[in-house]
Amino acid sequence: MGVFERYLTLWVALCIVVGIALGEAAPGPFRALGAATVAEVNLPLAVLVWLMIVPMLLKIDLAALAQVRSHWRGIATTVGVNWLVKPFSMALLGWLFIDHLFRPLLPQGQIDSYVAGLILLAAAPCTAMVFVWSNLVDGEPHFTLSQVALNDTIMIVAFAPLVALLLGLSSITVPWQTLILSVVLYIVVPVIVAQVWRRIVLTRGGAAALGRTLRVLAPLSLAALLLTLVLLFGLQGEQIMRQPLVIALLALPILIQVYLNAGIAYWLNRCLGVEWCVAGPSALIGASNFFELAVATAIALFGFQSGAALATVVGVLVEVPVMLSVVHLLRRSRGWYERGRLA
Repeated sequence: MGVFERYLTLWVALCIVVGIALGEAAPGPFRALGAATVAEVNLPLAVLVWLMIVPMLLKIDLAALAQVRSHWRGIATTVGVNWLVKPFSMALLGWLFIDHLFRPLLPQGQIDSYVAGLILLAAAPCTAMVFVWSNLVDGEPHFTLSQVALNDTIMIVAFAPLVALLLGLSSITVPWQTLILSVVLYIVVPVIVAQVWRRIVLTRGGAAALGRTLRVLAPLSLAALLLTLVLLFGLQGEQIMRQPLVIALLALPILIQVYLNAGIAYWLNRCLGVEWCVAGPSALIGASNFFELAVATAIALFGFQSGAALATVVGVLVEVPVMLSVVHLLRRSRGWYERGRLA
């Protein structure tokens, strides 16, 4: 792993501090960036999201879908958790904690928006960072690749209807036009661009050329991620500094959701006799969120200053440390897992 992966928590923390400090010191430029929108889509964020995820999507070979049958039990478990458990469990946790238990402690005008942000955060499985998490648990690389390829394919058709259903259940008006535009802009087009680019590179220079391209683009993807964090926390810094209790309250259902879904996936894989090198990444993919998509969609649907955008930013805030803690738990429990699997 490179320096970035090893010190990921540190870079995220630095971006949070820098973003908040710059947002407080020079709010004007951040407001101008936040106002640069076309058809409800923020252009600076769209560019950064593209620069962030297209290089990561280049790693994904959709031909890996042919390998799904090789790990069908792990695949079935992860797909079930990603699409049948995680979004609905987050909607339930949002309703329980934000809409009921914490309602007296939160700004009343933002309750529905907070719940919407949590739903957006859980409605799509992580595409990029799961390669890092899988590597940290010595995950089976072909399983991780085929699972991510399958999730991306499902996301193209399932994300918008699933979000609309859950927002509807939460009594939030669904702006269909903006939602579909977000899906096209942040899922469909990047997947197509990455796959066409990948095929061109492989045709001209083979795997070696693809490897060189990925190495060249890696710093660009990293820089886009860090700039995205600075932009988001610069725009949300005032709210974060003014409402630290809100941040803590929003973080609680996110934390519960991560551990709950990782635990469900890990336990189901153990019951099905799946190898640990598959169960580890399965649990991590089942628990992690595509926060880049969630943030971009929340801003497109509700705006930079909305509670939904703040909730997804809190997801960014807790994503790295909580996922690293899940990695630690998986590695510590390997002996227990393998004793049960072989019994």
